[in-house]
Amino acid sequence: MSRPDSPTVVLVHGAFADASSFARVIPQLIARGLDVLAPAVPNRSLLGDSAYIASFVRQVPGPVILVGHSYGGAIITVAGTEDNVKALVFLAGYALEEGESLGELQGRFPDSDLAGALVHTPFPIEGSTETGTDVSVQIDRFPAVFAAGVDPGLAAVLAVSQRPLAARAFSEKAPAAAWKTKPSWGLVATADRTINPDVERYGYERAGMTTVDVDSSHLVMLAHPERVAELILDAVRATAH
Repeated sequence: MSRPDSPTVVLVHGAFADASSFARVIPQLIARGLDVLAPAVPNRSLLGDSAYIASFVRQVPGPVILVGHSYGGAIITVAGTEDNVKALVFLAGYALEEGESLGELQGRFPDSDLAGALVHTPFPIEGSTETGTDVSVQIDRFPAVFAAGVDPGLAAVLAVSQRPLAARAFSEKAPAAAWKTKPSWGLVATADRTINPDVERYGYERAGMTTVDVDSSHLVMLAHPERVAELILDAVRATAH
C-alpha cells in the first residue's frame, strides 16, 4: 500500500485512443508502489473534457501527478490548475498557452501525415437539430500514421476501436495554462507522424519544461513504455516532500 502522501498518477489519454493506450505503462508504475488511475475522456470538447478531468482530479485524495498524451496534453494544460495537482507530464502532447486553441498551435508548423488521413463523420447532438462532427483516422492508415512501432496485431485492433474527437475541440481556446504554476515535463516523440514533433517541442520549450526526446511514433506509451514510466517517475521524485 502506498503512503498517504504518495501521489496518485492520473493518466489522460488523447484522441483516437482510450485508456488502454497506457496498458504497458500502468504495470510499471504499480510495481513502483504508485496508485494509478486512467479515466475515460469524453473527447467531445476541450472545455468539457477539461472540466470532466478537473472534476475527476478533485475527487482524488492527496497529491496528483497529471499525465496527458497527445490531445490529453491540452486537457491537462487546463485541468492541471486543480490545487492537488503537483506536476504535469506531457507525452507527445499539446502544451497550449492561455487563450490558444489546438488549431492555432498546430497551425504554426507544417502539417503532419495525420492531416491527410482524417475522416469526418456527422453525429447527432442530444437536444439539438444540428449535428456535430467526429474526427477519426482512416483505418488502413492508422497503424503507420498513429501506431508505428507498436505490434502490428495490436495496431490493427486499435485502428478499429479508436475513439474519435469532436471537431469543436480543435477551435476552443484554453482558459488557463497550468504549466505556468506547476512543474512540468515533456516528451517529444521525434518520429511522430500524428503531431509534428516541432509542435510538441515548441510548446514544451515555451513553457520552460524539462524535455526529453524519444525516437518513437505517436503512441510512445505502447512503443517505449519504460521511457514513459521513467519520465513519470522523475516527476514523482522531483515533487516528493
